Parts: sequence; C-alpha cells; structure tokens
Amino acid sequence: MRAGEFADGASVACLLAGCALAFVAGVGLLRFPDTLSRMHTVAKPQVLGLLLVTLGLGLRLRSGIDIGMLVMVGFFQLTTVPVATHLVGHAVYRQPHLPTGDLAVDELAESAEPER
Repeated sequence: MRAGEFADGASVACLLAGCALAFVAGVGLLRFPDTLSRMHTVAKPQVLGLLLVTLGLGLRLRSGIDIGMLVMVGFFQLTTVPVATHLVGHAVYRQPHLPTGDLAVDELAESAEPER
C-alpha cells in the first residue's frame, strides 16, 4: 500500500468521524433541555468534529497553502469557542429563571447576584 492510498483512507476515516461528531452536536442542541447543557454540545463534539474534518481535508488536499488555511481554521476554533461558551454561561447564570438546583457546584453564588 502506498503512502497516498493510506492518506486517502485516513482522510475518509477522519471525515466520517468528524461528520458523525457534528451530527451528534446538532442532535444534542435539539435534545438537551437548557442552555447550560447545550453549551457542552456546542463546545466539545462540534470543535472536535471540525478538527477531524480539517485533518481529513489536509490529508486529502496535501498542498502547503491549503494545510496552512486549515491550521488557521483549527486554531481560531480552539481559541474562540471556549471564550464564547464562557460568555454564554455567564449570561445565562445572570438570568432570573436559572434553575440553580440543577447545578452540582455553584461557584458564582457569592460573587454575582442574578439580575431581577
């Protein structure tokens, strides 16, 4: 088996796994009941799925400029998604209808009062 054939096979595996994780993230957005649970669906499988898709594309395309662009896409996803979910979490925490009984640990109870 040549290296190009192996890279194509690995590319297909990464693309299928990335698409499956993106599908699971979409189903999780529909199925989870509240925003705090949906944040995990947005952050974890969606980013890993995108990274697998970009890895699969990089293995398939194999040109320097394409791989550079894909690395930039992965880098910006890894740097912006955690910040965005953190901000969404803080915004949801400040809402008056947050069910605080569902929280296992409430570390913001003393530092931030929900707006009424």
